[in-house]
Amino acid sequence: MTFDIITIIWLSALVFLGGFVDSVAGGGGLITVPAYVLTGMPIHMALGSNKFSSFLGTAFSVFNFMRNKKVYIKAVPVSVVFAVAGSALGTWVVLLVNPDVLRVVLIVIVPVVAVFVLVKKDFGSRDRSDTLKTRTILIGAGIAAFVIGFYDGFFGPGTGTFLILIFTVFLRFDLVTANGNSKIINLSSNAGSLITFIANGQVAWQLAIFAGVFGVLGNFIGSSLAIKIGAKVIKPLLVVVLAILLGTIILT
Repeated sequence: MTFDIITIIWLSALVFLGGFVDSVAGGGGLITVPAYVLTGMPIHMALGSNKFSSFLGTAFSVFNFMRNKKVYIKAVPVSVVFAVAGSALGTWVVLLVNPDVLRVVLIVIVPVVAVFVLVKKDFGSRDRSDTLKTRTILIGAGIAAFVIGFYDGFFGPGTGTFLILIFTVFLRFDLVTANGNSKIINLSSNAGSLITFIANGQVAWQLAIFAGVFGVLGNFIGSSLAIKIGAKVIKPLLVVVLAILLGTIILT
C-alpha cells in the first residue's frame, strides 16, 4: 500500500499524541488504533502497524523510567510471567464467553474509578510500598499482572491504565513507579503480539516506521514529564483516559 503525505502527517501527529498519553497514563491505543484504521488499510495490518509503533515508543518509555530508577525491579519477572499467562487464559475464555458481559461491568466500574481518582487528593502522590513486605508486593504484582493480562486477552482497551491504578491502589506505589512497572508489562505483551503480526506480514513498514519515530518522541516527552512532575500530570490525564475509555466502551 502507498500513502500520501497528508495521511502520513496526520497519522504521525496522532501517534505522537497517543505515545505521549500512553507514557503518562496508559490508554494510548485508544487514539492510535483508530488512527491506523482510518488510513484505510486492512484491520489486521492496522493492528500490526500500530503494535510496531507502540512497541518502539513503549521501549523508549521503559528506558526512561528505568534510567531514572522509577521501576520496582524485583516485581518485573513475576509480573511479566503472570501477565503472559493471564493474557493466554483471557484469549481462550473470550472464545467461550460473550465479552459483552465485561462491557456492562466496565460501564459501571470506570466512572466509579474516575471519581475515586479525582476526589482522592493525595492519590499516588507518594510511594508507600515500603509499608509492605517484599513478598507481599511480589505476590500482589503477580496477581495484578495476571488479572490485567486476562483482561487484555479477553477485552483489551485501557490495559496500561488499569495496571497503573492497581499498582497504585493495592501495592501503594506512587503513580510514577506504578507507571514504570506497567510499561514493562506492556512492552512484554507487545513483543509477543508484534512477532505474530510480523510473521504474518501484517505491518505496513513504510508507514509504521515513520509514525513510530513520532511515537518514540511522544513517549519520551511524556515519560520525562511524568517523572519530573509526577502525580500532578498523571492524575488528571488518568481521568481523561478513563473518560475516553468509557465513551469507547459505550459506543462500540
